[in-house]
Amino acid sequence: QVQLVESGGGLVQPGGSLRLSCTTSGATLNDYAIGWFRQAPGKEREGVACIATNGWRKHYEGSVEARFIISRDNAVNTVYLQMHNVKPEDTAVYYCAADPVCMGSSIVPRPGYRNWGQGTQVTVSS
Repeated sequence: QVQLVESGGGLVQPGGSLRLSCTTSGATLNDYAIGWFRQAPGKEREGVACIATNGWRKHYEGSVEARFIISRDNAVNTVYLQMHNVKPEDTAVYYCAADPVCMGSSIVPRPGYRNWGQGTQVTVSS
């Protein structure tokens, strides 16, 4: 499985914006649907957004829909998660994963997926 690397996290004030990036080296993301997931302290990892290989079909978890935008630029082998109007409850480590199972607002890792990266920390605080 392709090894993904997340970046772009940081400290942001409530109502602010942040853009996360997901990329890989030595492989191409173009052949994979990509999902963004997050895990807050003491909570299970949850799916946030998902994008198909062609970038046309997208799925969002309900609490981030209309605030987050997932996109991809296959020319630079990168998938983005643009976060707007962030809230303290968005604080988490964010991960990307290849080939998730996406249906409506349900975004889950492919069964048996183990190739999680280090993630990138997003902290929303004033």
